[in-house]
Amino acid sequence: MAVERAQRGSPPTISEVAKEAGVGRATAARTLGDYGYVSAELRERVLAAAEKLGYRANSLARSMSTGVSHTFGVIVADIANPFFAGVIGGIATTSRVRGFDTLVLSTGESLELERDAVGLLIDKRVDGIIIASAAVTAAQTEHIRDAQQRDIPVVLVDRIIEHLPTDAVVIDNREAARGAVRLLLEAGHERIGFVWGPELAQPVTTRRELEAAAAATLWTDGERLRGYLDALDDGGIVVDPALISVEEKTEDGARRSARAMLSSPNPPTAIFTTETDAMIGTIRAMRELSLEFPGDVSLVGFDDTSWAAIMDPPLTMVEQPMTQLGVVAAERLLARIDGDTEPARVLTLSTRLIERASVRKS
Repeated sequence: MAVERAQRGSPPTISEVAKEAGVGRATAARTLGDYGYVSAELRERVLAAAEKLGYRANSLARSMSTGVSHTFGVIVADIANPFFAGVIGGIATTSRVRGFDTLVLSTGESLELERDAVGLLIDKRVDGIIIASAAVTAAQTEHIRDAQQRDIPVVLVDRIIEHLPTDAVVIDNREAARGAVRLLLEAGHERIGFVWGPELAQPVTTRRELEAAAAATLWTDGERLRGYLDALDDGGIVVDPALISVEEKTEDGARRSARAMLSSPNPPTAIFTTETDAMIGTIRAMRELSLEFPGDVSLVGFDDTSWAAIMDPPLTMVEQPMTQLGVVAAERLLARIDGDTEPARVLTLSTRLIERASVRKS
């Protein structure tokens, strides 16, 4: 029968596995569905028969009968971004050890796509969700609360959403940015550009507008802008809003912002970039203007990667614990799945400022 089914292209059934193993269908179903009690001897017979016939469990059907899918859902902004790739790697490695699979969805920071992604994961009956949410306020998180109300635990990674009672695993973005800008100040730079600022229809002109923009953008971006402002305050430097980009958050948007700053009558002598694409866009702008770092402009960036170390000269970067963020987020989600009911908390991991050769004394 198995040969005939294989020739027809149809997968073997639980009944066929049970017949091959010489057990009842219920015993085969419990073994293959990983629920209920089955003796070691019968389990071994069923698994051997399943392997012989090429049986693969229907995970959706199994989750409907047991309430457990052994699957994490992961939602990030961009799976191609080295930062999120590192986070996903940490999640997948940790979940695999516990026998969980990982479904990864990318949203491009679209809240609409994020809502669809959460709905899809709910339909897939995942056991928990880890999400780098595009939501700025708790009012935008009805999809996350919907998952929680269905007893699907949710852990935020790289983001905090105020007034949303959800575990979060993050870094101290504000202090990391403050330390990076402080390094430039200590090197004698006073005009320091900030690339990857809030997306606005027009440039800001006052400190109050900057602070309002920081509060209205993604938590991560807002915290890095606040850290930049903190460092300037520490150094007694008056903020110049013209040195803060408000273009779209893309590599080309960063290029346009950096080019405009560097072409101005009073250009920055240093630039702090807060994302990988922001650094790449800034370097492209410098090349278009025949400027070099650190000779013409000092550079410090976020998200240290292998390419930053082999640039000529190598770049000074803030190193985020990308993989560890994923590991801790997965561990937190596993704890919730296992029944942890303690109040939601924020876990903050440390960063490291790696000094290389892209900063010169001014």
